[in-house]
Amino acid sequence: MDEIEAGYVSYTPTAERFAQVGADFDSEAVDDAILAHLNARVAPGIRVHRNGKVFADPPELERAKAVDWKSLLEEIDLDQLIADNPPRR
Repeated sequence: MDEIEAGYVSYTPTAERFAQVGADFDSEAVDDAILAHLNARVAPGIRVHRNGKVFADPPELERAKAVDWKSLLEEIDLDQLIADNPPRR
C-alpha cells in the first residue's frame, strides 16, 4: 500500500536540552529510542521516519493527522534514555 505524508514531528531533543544534561552519551541512540517509542504508540499504518516526517497508509491518514505528538513526547523519560545510552567507544 502506498504511504501518504501526513505531517511532521520534531522528536529529537534540542542541543540546549543536551547541554543541560552535560553528560557523555550516544545522542543517536537516544533519538532512535524516542523514534521507537513514537512508532510503538501510534496505530498500525502510521509511521514516523527518522527525518521526522509522518507517513500513513491511506485508511489511517486522518488518524495520523490527529495524533497528539506533544503528549506522546511528554511520556518519554529523556533523562532515563540518556542514562541508558552511554557513548559508543
